[in-house]
Amino acid sequence: MPALSRLIVLLIVLVVAGPVRPAALQTLEIASKTGVHSFAVEMAVTEAEREKGLMFRKELPEGQGMLFDFHQEQEVAFWMQNTYIPLDMIFIGGDGRILRIAENTQPLSTRLIPSNGPVRAVLEVIGGTAEKLGIAPGDRVAFAMFGWH
Repeated sequence: MPALSRLIVLLIVLVVAGPVRPAALQTLEIASKTGVHSFAVEMAVTEAEREKGLMFRKELPEGQGMLFDFHQEQEVAFWMQNTYIPLDMIFIGGDGRILRIAENTQPLSTRLIPSNGPVRAVLEVIGGTAEKLGIAPGDRVAFAMFGWH
């Protein structure tokens, strides 16, 4: 098949298939003193998914995020290398309580951001979300992995 024909076929496939979308989104809720806040989250459950995270993305819509599942409680640390947008990192214990929030993390930084205690998961959302919604340590996260929804 000539190169031009292959290019035309590829363009047709891209137009029909549409843009590349993240994996299926799941709903997560956080109950804070200001109310219940819902987020549509992508799951990062494999080592490869957790390593890549939100790297190389240029935007993250409000109300969306990525939930990193470590399958058991453990101390973790993140960095922002190859991450172009500021994030709030919400560190969540196995019981669904928020342990710590690292707000407005610096894009492209290699500084480690520790959990400061054992956590089961980390939720990354667009920077400024926790302050805007009044989300704080001690608030409860409703999601199946924490045993309640």
